[in-house]
Amino acid sequence: MGWHVLSWTAQYLQHSTDRPWRYTPEQARFTLWYFAIDPATGRFLYRDAVFQRLKGHGKDPLGATYAAVEFVGPCRPSGRVAGPGDPSGVPEGQPLGRPHPDAWVQLAAVTQSQTRNTMVIFPGLFSPRAVDEYGIDLGKEIIYARKGRARIEAVTSSPRALEGARATWSLINEPHHWLSSNGGHAMAAVIERNATKSADGSARTLAITNAYEPGEDSVAERTREAWEAAQAGRAVDTGLLYDSLEAPPHAKLNAAWAPAVIRAVRGDATWLDIDRIVASILDVRNPASRSRRFWYNQITASEDAWMAPYEWDACARPDLALSDGEEIVLFLDGSKSDDATGLVACRMSDGHVTTLGVWQRPPQADVWNVPREEVDGVVDNAFARFRVLAFFADPGTGQDQADGARYWDRFIDAWAERYGARLLVHATTTGTRRHAVEWDMGDRRRQEEFTAAVERARVDILERQLTHDGHKIMRTHVANARRRTNAWGITIGKEHRESSRKVDLAVCMVGARMLRRLVINSSKYGSRPRARGKGRVIVLG
Repeated sequence: MGWHVLSWTAQYLQHSTDRPWRYTPEQARFTLWYFAIDPATGRFLYRDAVFQRLKGHGKDPLGATYAAVEFVGPCRPSGRVAGPGDPSGVPEGQPLGRPHPDAWVQLAAVTQSQTRNTMVIFPGLFSPRAVDEYGIDLGKEIIYARKGRARIEAVTSSPRALEGARATWSLINEPHHWLSSNGGHAMAAVIERNATKSADGSARTLAITNAYEPGEDSVAERTREAWEAAQAGRAVDTGLLYDSLEAPPHAKLNAAWAPAVIRAVRGDATWLDIDRIVASILDVRNPASRSRRFWYNQITASEDAWMAPYEWDACARPDLALSDGEEIVLFLDGSKSDDATGLVACRMSDGHVTTLGVWQRPPQADVWNVPREEVDGVVDNAFARFRVLAFFADPGTGQDQADGARYWDRFIDAWAERYGARLLVHATTTGTRRHAVEWDMGDRRRQEEFTAAVERARVDILERQLTHDGHKIMRTHVANARRRTNAWGITIGKEHRESSRKVDLAVCMVGARMLRRLVINSSKYGSRPRARGKGRVIVLG
């Protein structure tokens, strides 16, 4: 239905008194996606959307035009399609829209100044034709049309006042500023509930935002994490369209890189002055993290983050997939229910990291335990496919209700019995409990060893000496990891003990790289038996 929206805005909206409204190609493409209709159901393809761009891109004017469409324009599917030479100007065969009979458009923000950024656009946005044809009354706080049957209003942080409102469309302005402390989360929840209960089921939202600051737990941060969870298959895809034009992970903040990066990230926002932005980036008074967020549109790491997402992304090499028969090491971080359980492989030849499995509580589950038999099957498959030279498994602290032992003890013992003779390096070689596989991170000696591995992994990532398969859940866990100080240096952990943001695959990645190093330094590695090839002798007579 976006073609009808493009045509209508060109006829009824304006940039100024003598310039009809025209979207940039970038904005037009987003419009076509946002108003796309599922041909099977006749409903909108996307329930909600996020438009994330660098500062000054023109997000408010774009949001204002969508508000105008939802106010008096063709904002709902009509069930009809354009015929040849349709007077609406819509290409033949494309769906046509219709106005909402009782439109109630809300511009939501946590401060009045944020809503004002959009409200001040409307007096110059509606053309004289639109004002006359739809009977638009341009008030400062509320805009009416059709003798009061349609309205646009600005709303701020008052969740109680919003509860029960019958808004037909909502613009969520700058959700990177919507926090628990200013009522942002409560307000977002009310807007979502109101849209869900809409009479025709077609009430939607659009969020316009800059890159958020990780760790603030803003509405924008939660929305991005929900979208990434759906992309990774960890959550159901509920119809969220996320459109963000971000600098590549390896983009540098210097005079050589910045002009080209800004030219790409600004997209069609040619009104942004590249030289002026570059000067701001090079100004030493501006922190690099702020420049990356505002001008590179990158989601930079929080102050205590172990690794910035873009630093990790720069090491992604999904093309370097593992092949059957290759030599690898395995590291498993076990848990029972609260934390995730992960299994990660590291290739001996080049140190490439691959996620073989991750198990964590599904979003809808109240009571859930890691399926140990399923993990056992993935381990067996790894030993069948590859030449596993070492395998360490941290059993965690969860208990098995059946026998009171640790949740993973029985399986770790079975793995040691099944595969121990094939492993070049054993996990525990001293003390009373020698074990081929069990590597308990609760042991102080293990903590010292792991802390050193954390620092080596960080250096390898920053120097692009580590490659990984680009697994989306591992990316999330690496981004969640926080720097934690202990007696031996800097290690990694969750932001706090009860945090739902998992880091277990990050732990597995560090552990697998550490184990590879141990194998390389072992005396048995150089003298290991080689795989024998098969051949034929052909006698020519």
